[in-house]
Amino acid sequence: MKKNEKFALITTPIYYINGDPHIGHAYADIAADIIARFKRFDGFRVHFSTGTDEHGIKVARSAENAGIGVQEFSDIMSEKFRKMSRAVNLSEDDFIRTTEPRHLKSAREFWKLLEKDIYKSTYSGWYSARDEEYVPENEIVDGKAPSGAPVERMEEESYFFRLSDYQDRLLDYYEKNPDFIVPIARRNEVINFVKSGLKDLSISRSKFDWGIPIPGSDNHVMYVWIDALANYITSLGFPDNKDYVSEMMGNCIHVVGKEILRFHAVYWPAFLMSAGITLPKRIFAHGWWTHNGQKMSKSVGNVVDPFEIIEKYGLDQLRYFMFREVCFGEDGDFSEDALKNRISYDLANDLGNLVQRVLSFIQKLDGRLTVNYDFSEEEKALFTNARQMISRVRCLMEKQDLHSALGVVFDLVSKSNKFTNDMKPWELVKTDIPRLNAVLTALCESIRAIAFGIAPFMPETAEKIFKFINVEGKLFTEIDVNFTDQKFPSPTPLFPKEK
Repeated sequence: MKKNEKFALITTPIYYINGDPHIGHAYADIAADIIARFKRFDGFRVHFSTGTDEHGIKVARSAENAGIGVQEFSDIMSEKFRKMSRAVNLSEDDFIRTTEPRHLKSAREFWKLLEKDIYKSTYSGWYSARDEEYVPENEIVDGKAPSGAPVERMEEESYFFRLSDYQDRLLDYYEKNPDFIVPIARRNEVINFVKSGLKDLSISRSKFDWGIPIPGSDNHVMYVWIDALANYITSLGFPDNKDYVSEMMGNCIHVVGKEILRFHAVYWPAFLMSAGITLPKRIFAHGWWTHNGQKMSKSVGNVVDPFEIIEKYGLDQLRYFMFREVCFGEDGDFSEDALKNRISYDLANDLGNLVQRVLSFIQKLDGRLTVNYDFSEEEKALFTNARQMISRVRCLMEKQDLHSALGVVFDLVSKSNKFTNDMKPWELVKTDIPRLNAVLTALCESIRAIAFGIAPFMPETAEKIFKFINVEGKLFTEIDVNFTDQKFPSPTPLFPKEK
C-alpha cells in the first residue's frame, strides 16, 4: 500500500440464486457501480465486488424441484447473474461465488475467530426457508413471517452466537457513528430493533448438508448468512492480507436492499466485532421498485426484465432513468412511459442536443477553435460553473445522494443550453468569428465537465463525448484541457431517435 493512497471497497449484496435476476438486482448492481466508478475517477484505489450466494435450504429445494444436482443448479443460476453483470456494464473487480474453494477457506477461518462467542444448544421454533432465518413467535401473523414468507416448525441441535452480548456495543457504535446506516429512516428502524432486545442467534443447520461444514463438526453446516456475509472479506483475500482487509473494510460501502438490512446492520457488525475485524464505513439500504404502481409479482406477470428493457431502450438510458427518477434510498415506480419521457426530454433534447449543436458549430470553423478574444463575463461564469461542478457532485456522492448528484450535472446541462441560446452562435458565425470561438470554447469546457459528471452513471455515453472533444476521460483532475488548435471529429447523435 502506497503512502497517502485513498482506498474504497464497494459491494453489492451477493444474490441468492433460487430465482432469476430482476430489475431490483440490476438496481443494486448499477448503484454500486456508479459509486465505484466515481471513486476511481476521483483517484481512489477501488475494490468493487459482487457475486452469488449459493448455499442454504432454498437452493437445495430449488435444485430438487428443477430435477438436477445442486451444484449444477448453482452453476446455471450463478451464470445468469454474471450475465446480468455484463448486461448492465458492471465494472466489478471480483465476482465471488460462495461455492468457491477460496470462500470455503475464508468462511471457516472467520468462524474460528467467532468461537469465543459460540456455544451449542437446541433450537425449537418457526423457520422461514425463504428468509433463511428463524422467526420469533410474536412476529408471525397468519402463519407467515413479517416478509410474508411461509414458516414451518423446526427443531434441531444448533450452534449459537452470543448476539445478546453485543446489544449495548452495537447501540454505542450506532450513536458514535451516525452515518453508519443510511438513510436515516432505516437507521432508526435498526436502532429500534436492537433496543427491543437481541437474542442469541442460531448459526448452524444440521437438517441439510448444502452449506459450508463447520470446523470440528461432522453434521453441521454454517447458517447461510454467516457464509454469505463473509463473502466481503473473502473477496479481499481473507484470511491472508490482513492489513489490506482492515484498510479496505474501514473504507467500505455496502449497498443492500432494505429487506436484508438487519443482517448487514446488526448481525454483520456483531460478527466483525467478535472477530476483531474493522467495521465497514457505511451500509446503504436502497428501496424497492414497483411497476406501474403495483408490487412486482410473477403471478401477476408484471416483473420487469432488465435484459428486455436494455434491449429495447438502451443501457445508459436505463442507468440514467433509475437514478434521476427516484431519490436513492426511497421506493420507486417503474413505468416505460416515464422512461421514454426521460430519454426524450432529458437525454435527447437537453444533453444530446447541446453536444450536437456545439460540435456542429465547431465543424463550421473547419473543426478547429482558435481563441484570440477576451472572454466575456457570461463565458467566465460558465467556466466557473463547469469547474465547480465536480466539487458539488463529490459532496453529494460522499453521502450516496446519487439522485441529487445527477441533478447537479443536468443543472449544468440546462445552464449550457441557456448560454447557447443567449449567445446565439448561429448569428455569430455570420458576424463575429473570434467571439464565436470564445463562446464555443466555454461550451466545450462545460461539456467536458458534464461528460465527467455523467461518466459514472452513463459510461458509454460519456466515452462518446470524451472522443468528440479529444479528452482522455480517466481522472477528474483532467481540467486543463486546451481546446484550441486541435481537430474536432464530426459528431454523431448521442441518442438517435427511434425509427
